[in-house]
Amino acid sequence: MIAIPYLTALTTYFSYGLLFAFGQIRDFFRKFSDGWWSPNNLQGYAPICLGLEDFYIRRLYLRIQDCFGRPISSAPDAWFDVVERYSNDNNKTLKRTEKINRCLNLGSYNYLGFAAADEYCTPRVIESLKKYSSSTCSTRVDGGTTVLHNELEECVARFVGKPAAIVFGMGYVTNSAILPVLVGKGSLIISDSLNHNSIVNGARGSGATVRVFQHNTPSHLEEVLREQIAGGQPRTHRPWKKIVVIVEGIYSMEGELCKLPEIIAICKKYKAYTYLDEAHSIGAVGKTGRGVCELLGVDTADVDIMMGTFTKSFGSCGGYIAGSKELIQYLKYTCPAHLYATSISLPAAEQIVSAIRVILGEDGSSRGAQKLARIRENSNFFRSELQKMGFEVLGDNDSPVMPIMLYNPAKIPAFSRECLKQNVAVVTVAFPATPLLLARARICISASHTREDLIKALEVISRVGDFVGIKYFPAEPKKLHQEERMKLE
Repeated sequence: MIAIPYLTALTTYFSYGLLFAFGQIRDFFRKFSDGWWSPNNLQGYAPICLGLEDFYIRRLYLRIQDCFGRPISSAPDAWFDVVERYSNDNNKTLKRTEKINRCLNLGSYNYLGFAAADEYCTPRVIESLKKYSSSTCSTRVDGGTTVLHNELEECVARFVGKPAAIVFGMGYVTNSAILPVLVGKGSLIISDSLNHNSIVNGARGSGATVRVFQHNTPSHLEEVLREQIAGGQPRTHRPWKKIVVIVEGIYSMEGELCKLPEIIAICKKYKAYTYLDEAHSIGAVGKTGRGVCELLGVDTADVDIMMGTFTKSFGSCGGYIAGSKELIQYLKYTCPAHLYATSISLPAAEQIVSAIRVILGEDGSSRGAQKLARIRENSNFFRSELQKMGFEVLGDNDSPVMPIMLYNPAKIPAFSRECLKQNVAVVTVAFPATPLLLARARICISASHTREDLIKALEVISRVGDFVGIKYFPAEPKKLHQEERMKLE
C-alpha cells in the first residue's frame, strides 16, 4: 500500500473537489443558456455519453489532453521525434504543426531496444515482408498459418521453458479472449487487485465467479482461497470446478515484481491453477531474459499457464500463451482469437523470432547478453538516483518500470508539459487507470539509453520536480551526478 502524505492527500481531495464544483456550476449555466425548457434532440433514445464519465472527460481530461496521445514521427528508440500540436478551442481539438521536437524517450516499452532498426532483425524482417507480404489475410485455421508461425510458436515455447505455445496478433486479446475459454460458470478466478484491464475484462466475460486479493499479498490470497473453498459455489455450495489464480510478473503501473514463489506455494497447497501474465517481464528481467521465473528461481513447470506479449521487449506486436501440449491443443480448437482473428503479421513474427535469437546469442554475437545487462544497470541506476533526489518512486530493483508519484491533478499536466519543453517525453497516468489519489508519471527505461541519456533525463526531471513540487522526501546533500559526470569526462 502507498502511504500518501496527509497534506498531499488533503490538497489532492481539495483540488478534485474544486474541479468538480466549478464543473457542475459551468454545466448548470450552460444548460440555462441553452434553454432550460428547450426539448432535447434525443427523440426517445437513451443518452449515450452522459453521466459522470462524460463529466470527467469534458471537465478534467480535455483540459490536459495535450499530455496524452502525442503523435511521433520516428521509430520509438532512445530518442524520437514528437510532433508539436496546438489548440484554438481550449483543448477540445488539437492540430498538428510542421514543427518536430527531438525528445528523449522515457515512455515507450522498448526495453531491449529492438523497436528501432537492428543489424540482425531488420534485414530479416524486410526479407519476410518480400517473401510473405504484410498480412496473411486469413485466420490461422483457414489459410493463415505459415511455416513462420509454426517456427515462432516453437521458438516461444523453447524460450519460456514450456512444451508448447500459441501466438495471437494482439496482446490485449491474449488475456481477454483466453480466460473465457479456460474458465466458465462454476469456476473461480482469484485475481490480484491491480491486474491489467485485459485480465479484468477477460475474467468478467468468462462467466466465472471472480474474487480479488490484496495486491501482491500472498497471505491474503490464502485467506481468500480458504474462504472460497470452504464456501463453494454461490447458492449451491458445490465444490468449484476449477480455481485459477491470476498474477502479473511485473505490474505495469507499479513496477513491482510479483511474489511468485510464495503464490505458487499457496496454489499448490490448495490445488489451484496459476496463470502468470509476463507482458512487462518476459525478455526484460532474468539473466537470459526469460522473465520473473528465471529472476526469482521458479521452475516454469510450477506455472500452469504462462502469458506474455511481444509488444515490449521484442519490439513487435501480439501475444502468446504457453503451457502443456494438451492445453495449447485445446486452445487451438476453441479460442475465438485463434479461430476468427487474422493471424499475426509475418514481418512481426519474424521480428520476434530474430529478437529471441539475439537474446539467446544465436545470432553469433553477445549483443543479447549486453542488452540484458544494460537494461538492468540502467534501471537500477535511474531508480536509485530518483530516490536520492527525494522523489517517491514505486517498484522493485531490476524492474524497468518506475512510477514517480504526482498525486495532485494540477501536477499531472505541469510535469508532462515542463518535461516536454526540455525535450524529455514522459507518460503521465491518472484516473481511471489509477485510483483517484494516485496519479503518477510512469518512466520506462530501455537498454538503448546511454548513461549520458539517463543523466540528462535525471537533471531535467530534478529541475521539473523542484518547479512542480513533487519531491516528497529530503534529497541527499551530494551534488547531483557529480561522480558520474567525472567518470564520463
